[in-house]
Amino acid sequence: MSTKPIIWLLMSIGGTVGSYIPTLWGDTSFLSFSGLFFGAIGSIVGIYIGFRISE
Repeated sequence: MSTKPIIWLLMSIGGTVGSYIPTLWGDTSFLSFSGLFFGAIGSIVGIYIGFRISE
């Protein structure tokens, strides 16, 4: 099985979950800095986990 679909899937899930984190403390602004920041962090974590799973 190719590793790219797994990495893309987990990157998307991580970015979505990371972007949702600021809403837990009441940040409702669309495309806020904190949403973009945590989305990027979540995507990086998703890539890392996807890479580790696919090994």
